Amino acid sequence: MSAPLVTILDDEPAIRTMLADALEEAGFRTMSFARATEFEAALRSATPDVCLVDLGLPDRDGLTLVHRLALEQGATVIIISGRAQVQDRVTGLELGADDYIIKPFDPAEVVARIRARLRKRAPARGGGDTARFNGWTAHFDRYTLEDEAGRETPFSHAEGEVLRLFLESPRRLISRAHMQEALGGAAGESFDRAMDVRVSRLRTKLREDPRNPRLIKTIYGAGYIFLGEVAWR
Repeated sequence: MSAPLVTILDDEPAIRTMLADALEEAGFRTMSFARATEFEAALRSATPDVCLVDLGLPDRDGLTLVHRLALEQGATVIIISGRAQVQDRVTGLELGADDYIIKPFDPAEVVARIRARLRKRAPARGGGDTARFNGWTAHFDRYTLEDEAGRETPFSHAEGEVLRLFLESPRRLISRAHMQEALGGAAGESFDRAMDVRVSRLRTKLREDPRNPRLIKTIYGAGYIFLGEVAWR
């Protein structure tokens, strides 16, 4: 099996070189880009496992690119940015990023976070990448939800992490502390808000009544509980 491929999108040559050196020394393959147009062209023939994306790009809005990557690519998306405000971090996570690293950073930390994210993408305990529940089929190999009529709705990798967490522990309370431990990221208001947004988007894709969802219930002050019957294959 080939080493995981990490793409680096940053307009600063020193940062691209520093990250590529650290990642290749750690056993990863890398591809580096200074502009979003070059990066998007490469995606037609390359399938990265992790995308490192700077928000301050010269030719494209970084947040828009992160959102598209989260919806259309199976890769983990990690933002690397000098924007340290809480709202920037919250927005990035809400748009589908899996993690947010603030410049300046230690390359060893980036390597560690990438490894942690790839470990979290291991198959579910049932050993499969497909789960059936309440008329739905979740295909984690291609990041889609399929209804009984065969219509498919894409979900992001970040949304898929939350959905898998629910499907692996049906009819059990999933506390916010457990979500933070399982999914990574710093605990606090930004993490809680990002989880709320991801759950809300999953409910929309599962065509849940927002006033009375049947599958994903909020236990106020505690967390969430998934009430479906799940079969993995």
